[in-house]
Amino acid sequence: MCILPKAFPISCIFSRQYPLRPSTMTYDDVNHLSAKIKPKQQRVELEMAIDAMSPNYCRSKGEQIALNVDGTAYDETNTFSSKMMDKQSFTSIQATTNTCRYAAAVFRKGELHITPLTGILQMRPSFSYLDKADTKTREREAANEGGDSSQDEAEEDVKAITVRFSRPESEQARQRRLQSYEFLQKKQAEEPWVHLHYHGVKDGRSEHERQYLLCQSMDAAENSELVKTPKEYLTMLMPPLAEEKLVKPVGPSNVLSMAQLRTLPLGEQVKTLLKNVKVMPFANLMGLLASGTDSTAALRCIQQVALLVQGNWVVKSDVLYPKNTCSPHSGVPAEVLCRGRDFVMWRFTRERSVMRKEVTAIIKLPPEDVKEFLEHVAVPRVNRGWEFLLPTDAEFIKKHPDIGHRQQMLWLGIQSKLEKVFNFSKEDFGPKDSPQPEPVHVSGEQRLKAAHERAEGNKSSLQRQLDGRRAGGAVDVKREHVSDREDEPMDASSSVPNGSSNGHPGAAADHGNGGSASSQELQDFVMKTFRKHFVLTLSEFKRLLSLHVASMPVGRSVFPPISDHMLQDAILLCHCKQIMVPFPAQTTAAPDEQKVFALWDTGAEFDKHRRVLYDMFNKNYRIRRNALQVKLSQELGDVPKTDVNRLLQECCISHAGMWYLNGTLQS
Repeated sequence: MCILPKAFPISCIFSRQYPLRPSTMTYDDVNHLSAKIKPKQQRVELEMAIDAMSPNYCRSKGEQIALNVDGTAYDETNTFSSKMMDKQSFTSIQATTNTCRYAAAVFRKGELHITPLTGILQMRPSFSYLDKADTKTREREAANEGGDSSQDEAEEDVKAITVRFSRPESEQARQRRLQSYEFLQKKQAEEPWVHLHYHGVKDGRSEHERQYLLCQSMDAAENSELVKTPKEYLTMLMPPLAEEKLVKPVGPSNVLSMAQLRTLPLGEQVKTLLKNVKVMPFANLMGLLASGTDSTAALRCIQQVALLVQGNWVVKSDVLYPKNTCSPHSGVPAEVLCRGRDFVMWRFTRERSVMRKEVTAIIKLPPEDVKEFLEHVAVPRVNRGWEFLLPTDAEFIKKHPDIGHRQQMLWLGIQSKLEKVFNFSKEDFGPKDSPQPEPVHVSGEQRLKAAHERAEGNKSSLQRQLDGRRAGGAVDVKREHVSDREDEPMDASSSVPNGSSNGHPGAAADHGNGGSASSQELQDFVMKTFRKHFVLTLSEFKRLLSLHVASMPVGRSVFPPISDHMLQDAILLCHCKQIMVPFPAQTTAAPDEQKVFALWDTGAEFDKHRRVLYDMFNKNYRIRRNALQVKLSQELGDVPKTDVNRLLQECCISHAGMWYLNGTLQS
């Protein structure tokens, strides 16, 4: 216990501890040379003498340390005046910042006297004298290098001085400065030291100060009777504090604590490992589990959370993408992600490598999600697509034929569901090394007959398209030209439904009774999308359409083959117009990103505000807010600021003080 002088109130009591010293080796009999305190910071420093005459003291080392610190010259500021390290310093640190649960207790004559503590300090050795030695070393090195010559000094006399005025300090910069180490050190140095006189435990002054720890007023009238139960009284003395609870550090999501992992049930251990690793052989899994784990129980657990692919276990899709979640990249629902990932895993059960474009064209999900599926279980190879991550574990399949057969039946069930969803046949994806059927020889007469049949079919199909256009009054002279070349389909990489099929804008009528329904569904999607986004590039609209198709329920019919021309015609028929944005010559935008469409007519009064904005973007690819305000005032009169804000928020994006139509800002 460190007892302070009478200048400090009895409530300012600091408990002093020496955590680096055994409790049996106290400093009570050591000569204390000096003591000082900074009360506000609760910082204490003590200097204690070292017995240089002890047989355990190395005199040569003590002299060497004193020489390094003070040098050969004698000065009043020397740390060790006796030319020998004959003292050591101790500096305090706070053991806790909240001392309301701690008190100094004195038991005397059957009475317990409790006094609250202001602070609990731990005294640790201070080696600040070594900093002084380093400073002297640097000074000696600077002196050895020599001073500047007179010529250099003359040059410095005529050196120009640049005057700079500091900018006003922002609030954010001020907060950083107040939390900086340099500022905190400066604040600590501002509080002056208060020098103390140390009195030992057995000293009479210490005994006098300890009397203040006893309650001076023992009048029964002032003391209330204790009516609490022992449990309630203990709760009052030491109330539970939520802030005192230690929070375990949260590690990265891909880092597992094996010690904590092995405290979980076996099923949770297997699930956690597979969820983090994604794919692993069964032998590796047993190596990560605790020694002595039953392999039969582990096999039972792993079949609940993983599927067998090429003899290795791959975590199930519904474990990675639980129900009611969505993709962090594109927002696609979890059930759609599970179907797409199951297709990727099924492909790897039939072959070692798959092509990313083939997978994307079938499952019609955004490229970011497809890439994530492949990165879980495969690695990219040059000119070979994505190859399965691990070699085939033939030993496991040979050792557990019953599990292999059971997993094969599961994959057959998954395959039948995937065939219905994605409309493919397993023969479309036969193994690369499977025997190919013998080539069929077709005679010249058969080829000529097939060509005539194709020509007649194309002719009748084209005639139906032209009849449909004339009936609808939307005849395009440029597209009526009969040619052997059909419209160019959309790029399959954009993940638009059935983008690999060709077709004219009127091809929807080529699908029998379902053509009109599909066309109406497409127009409904266009209207719903543009009423939400107002302005879209063609590439962005194709992305939204892909997400819409991917989220359709299982078994629902999807859109027919759709080309870029069909999409543009559908957009223009839904009260939208194309904005001819004059992009700069050095633009890096793709052709689909330069085709900008905007909602033109909704029947609302606010449509005329949008038309003014669209007219400005027909003349420039970016505008300023004040220019839009002036244009609106000229065309529509006084326009409130809220209407301008709404117009810009609905249709534009801001960058560097300029406004661009949505989707037209180039990074």
